Amino acid sequence: MKRVYFVRHGKSDWSDSSLSDHDRPLAPRGKRDAPRMARRLVHTQARVDGLLSSTARRAHRTARVFAEAYGIPPREIRTDEQLYLAGPNTIARAVRALPPGWDTVLLFGHNPGYTDLANRFRHPEPIDNVPTCGIVGTECDVSSWADWSPAAARRILFYYPKQQL
Repeated sequence: MKRVYFVRHGKSDWSDSSLSDHDRPLAPRGKRDAPRMARRLVHTQARVDGLLSSTARRAHRTARVFAEAYGIPPREIRTDEQLYLAGPNTIARAVRALPPGWDTVLLFGHNPGYTDLANRFRHPEPIDNVPTCGIVGTECDVSSWADWSPAAARRILFYYPKQQL
């Protein structure tokens, strides 16, 4: 069984118009939401073997917060520049290329790719939008990442910061 938790980056800061989109940091709300959502995922007892992030500053910073919550050194976060603003097919290729020793992965990226991808997983209810710092958890009954596909993956959770529990 392979599990992927797709984590959209925290809310980004648009206050400095001189920064490229790729270099935008987290906004105060993103800095607040990321640790809360990381703790929420830790409380599910999800064991994490690896983290893969877009190279965008806001995505990598969100990944660092989750790594800290799991006690994983930030240097162990892998990055993939192709995940920056990637569509569903590019994201799926990144999943299929994950290391074989990883069974559960946190993957940090962006919309609209994440919302589009989330609606390809098996689940009776569609997702209108994966909000910033939203988490879409999936499991797929395969032994190799090479056999993973969105259509074979089942959505097992959808968490987001404004959710009422």
